[in-house]
Amino acid sequence: MKVLFQGDSITDWYRDREDYHDLGKGYAHYSAKLIKKEYPDEDFEFVNLGISGDRTESLVARLQSDFIDIQPDICSIMIGVNDTWHRAENRDWVSDEYYENNYRTVLTALKEKTNAKIIILEQFLLPVKDKLFFREDLNGKIDITRALAREFADVYIPLDGLFAAACVEEDMYNFSEDGVHPSINGSKFIAEHYLEAFKKVMK
Repeated sequence: MKVLFQGDSITDWYRDREDYHDLGKGYAHYSAKLIKKEYPDEDFEFVNLGISGDRTESLVARLQSDFIDIQPDICSIMIGVNDTWHRAENRDWVSDEYYENNYRTVLTALKEKTNAKIIILEQFLLPVKDKLFFREDLNGKIDITRALAREFADVYIPLDGLFAAACVEEDMYNFSEDGVHPSINGSKFIAEHYLEAFKKVMK
């Protein structure tokens, strides 16, 4: 069973790009460890093609080579925070329509050109002060991600909400120093929820 991890730096996380089986040091790495422990008799091939800095338009650009040609059995995608972050300095936000069209293009192709089960991981932002204004744009795009998940995903992981709840009980800096890139604890937190999503896909 081929499992493809796709996204931006949160997925990439120092992987060796010369070896797409190298899962890096983030949630993809920890998720694979949990999955192999949960299903010791299954034969999994894990592929990580996340690229730091990617936005939804980046996934469209590499849709054929890094999605369709891979023909995954399970494809998980976490994308979207850079669509906001990379335009934040001047609040020159990309339109919600542009974001939705990009994401929809990727998900439609996965449905039409592969047999992959789709796991969508919600983009998230922890409440660090210097990025709170991202919410002007981010919240609407998270709403779009959720709507697309209802249409396309087999399982959805609502990370923005899950992290918000966790940060009520625990210091948010235990999960991320900058509000976006997970620490080891943050990556393990994502992986724990990923495993539960994965179990649903495996039923």
